[in-house]
Amino acid sequence: MLVQDRLPTSPPPPKSPKSNSKSKLPTTVFHHPISGRRFSPAKSLDFCTWFSDNLYKIVTIAFLVATVAALFFLRNAGDTSAFLYLQSKSHPIDKTLHRPHIDWNNVPTLRDTSTPYANFRTEKWIVVSVSDYPSDSLKQLVKIKGWQVLAVGDSSTPSDWSLKGAVFLSLEQQATLGFRVVDYLPFRSYVRKSVGYLFAIQHGAKKIFDADDRGEVIGGDLGKHFDVDLAGEGARHEPILQYSHENVNRSIVNPYIHFGQRSVWPRGLPLENVGEIGHEEFYTEVFGGKQFIQQGVSNGLPDVDSVFYFTRKAGLESFDIKFDDHAPKVALPQGIMVPVNSFNTIYHSPAFWGLMLPVSVSTMAADILRGYWSQRLLWEIGGYVVVYPPTVHRDDRIAGYPFSEEKDLHVNVGRLIKFLVAWRSTKHRLFEKAVDLSFAMAEEGFWSEQDVKFTAAWLQDLVAVGYQQPRLMSLELDRPRPTIGHGDRKEFIPRKLPSIHLGVEETGTVNYEIGNLIRWRKNFGNVVLIMFCSGPVERTALEWRLLYGRIFKTVVILSEQKNEDLAVEEGHLDQMYKLLPKLFNRFSSAEGFLFLQDDTILNYWNLHQADKTKLWITDKVSDSWSNVAPDGDWLTKQAGVVKKVVDSMPAHFQVNYKEAVKTENSLVLCSSEIFYIPRQFVSDFVDLVSLVRDVGPVDGMEMHQKVAIPMFFLSVDSPQNFDPILNTMVYKQTPPPSNSTLYSAQAPAVHPWSVSSEQEFIKLVRIMAEGDPLLMELV
Repeated sequence: MLVQDRLPTSPPPPKSPKSNSKSKLPTTVFHHPISGRRFSPAKSLDFCTWFSDNLYKIVTIAFLVATVAALFFLRNAGDTSAFLYLQSKSHPIDKTLHRPHIDWNNVPTLRDTSTPYANFRTEKWIVVSVSDYPSDSLKQLVKIKGWQVLAVGDSSTPSDWSLKGAVFLSLEQQATLGFRVVDYLPFRSYVRKSVGYLFAIQHGAKKIFDADDRGEVIGGDLGKHFDVDLAGEGARHEPILQYSHENVNRSIVNPYIHFGQRSVWPRGLPLENVGEIGHEEFYTEVFGGKQFIQQGVSNGLPDVDSVFYFTRKAGLESFDIKFDDHAPKVALPQGIMVPVNSFNTIYHSPAFWGLMLPVSVSTMAADILRGYWSQRLLWEIGGYVVVYPPTVHRDDRIAGYPFSEEKDLHVNVGRLIKFLVAWRSTKHRLFEKAVDLSFAMAEEGFWSEQDVKFTAAWLQDLVAVGYQQPRLMSLELDRPRPTIGHGDRKEFIPRKLPSIHLGVEETGTVNYEIGNLIRWRKNFGNVVLIMFCSGPVERTALEWRLLYGRIFKTVVILSEQKNEDLAVEEGHLDQMYKLLPKLFNRFSSAEGFLFLQDDTILNYWNLHQADKTKLWITDKVSDSWSNVAPDGDWLTKQAGVVKKVVDSMPAHFQVNYKEAVKTENSLVLCSSEIFYIPRQFVSDFVDLVSLVRDVGPVDGMEMHQKVAIPMFFLSVDSPQNFDPILNTMVYKQTPPPSNSTLYSAQAPAVHPWSVSSEQEFIKLVRIMAEGDPLLMELV
């Protein structure tokens, strides 16, 4: 029986007060003196008799009073939270619970002696529950390189189930493994995945992708979406955007807003928080390496609850909701939680204990309650949850689950989150804290004593298969939260993608887009855009200013031919770097300078998350940046100029350059269509340009722009400090037959792109309107 299905026992009816014989009067029959009619017998004044005769009036009045009180309470509560609070308090709290006591040092070891996989070991596992023959999505999962699929059956799984490349555990095989948790698991439920998790850990798992057989991994590669490696050569070491902890009263967020869907909410979000659709004023950052639980977002049919599913359906049409795959991943700080599900989540080994699926609540609530339980304990070891852009696509092919299957969530989840944030334990080992928390949750009625016992069995099974519990770290929850300085604030403005609102497709509003334009202008309003036009400026100069002048402080246009009427200045592309000091001096208050050639399109809406205090360049774009041997006359002479300049550099420049270019007989080339120089490096660039001028030509050859720019960048700072914003730009050496197939609104920039007339500019603007819809006002 579900904890939420329990009803409080009815209290016994109130006892009648004892009768007082002195208060009784004799019953007398009276006759009317005129009519002779007989009056009704006089009723006794005894309280019991009066109470009995007027019972229906008393009940009616009491009901009316209770109704008025309830309406008054709900009116003052202002939303559904009051109603949910009343319901949640109606569940009984069992005070007769028994806390398990476990001798962790004497848990016997469990080895696989009953399956053909006894000697099989691998580190990366995909665990799914199967109740029918293999789906098309599951057949795609087994093709993901480097990952082993483990299918866990239940009582409804066909007896002849098989899939090449997958390990299958039937109900009968699960019973032979010796795990304690088997005794608590229902026969027909996906929560039998708990057996699969233990089996994977027993066979060498270090990462587990918790999946279902309905979702297809986008691109067929988990490593492209998640941080599969947290340490070593494959790890990404860049900082991760993190929700701000400034609001001490916030304990839950809707991550779908961050990824472009403001009116969609995930299953497990308290209904009272659904109306909070504003995006973050600012974020902070956290270093990567401890994102032990990684929650992916699903395109198509995301993880939504029955309330969303049944109120947003337009007839029989399937959901096909898209999220922003270019939005950065986002972390949750201590004190703030997010719903975590069981079909699109990666767990790293320090969080394997958090895979336990409770058994005393409804199946639609099990993974969500697990997610909140594990997030709270994750803070104890210094770990955190990170939510990632779309990682899988799920087709909307089956009917939604009824509301009754989720009532455990809607009634209790808001109260649960508040309870978890406030919960504390004095235990000194993680597993002891885990038992403490399960016990406390049972005391509060979030689940039953069955899950307290199940937790103890689960943790003992983990120890039995060789899992080492992580060490505790000090919590910061009880300390005053540090002040977030201006330099710690990171801005990201989520896109607003089309969605579904009450069965009607929702599109962006002009007000929202104007807000985006204001934010972009605020971000780049003190950055100078220096643009070189190789095409006819008479046809494009004004258009470029119209396009980019809305965003940047000013747009300086350079060309081989000067045009005073259009304010186009003269400059030669192969020596363009020599003009930079003059422009730096002209705009001495500018925050930075962004150089752009007119064959490269700038998607400025994707640049606001870049660090404007760092250098930006295409050093990770192989078609733009290359390290070559000086073979041939031109390359040899350019290498000679570089060597002469480097040899005359001050020590700090020379050390930086030689550290970056470890091979002395090599030459670094960069097409240099786009790069950014922040104010803090302006003086260094000026010094290096002066140094090149002082050295002069070598063998009659001046240093070329394609050689000078990468040399300057490598001399003033280490490549590992460059901002990676341009790493994902679309860059082709030759354009495809149709320009439109090259363009992507999700990339920071696109190269190459040709605009030589007003008609071509109009076509470009219409395509760019995917990222900035207000551009359509220009055409």
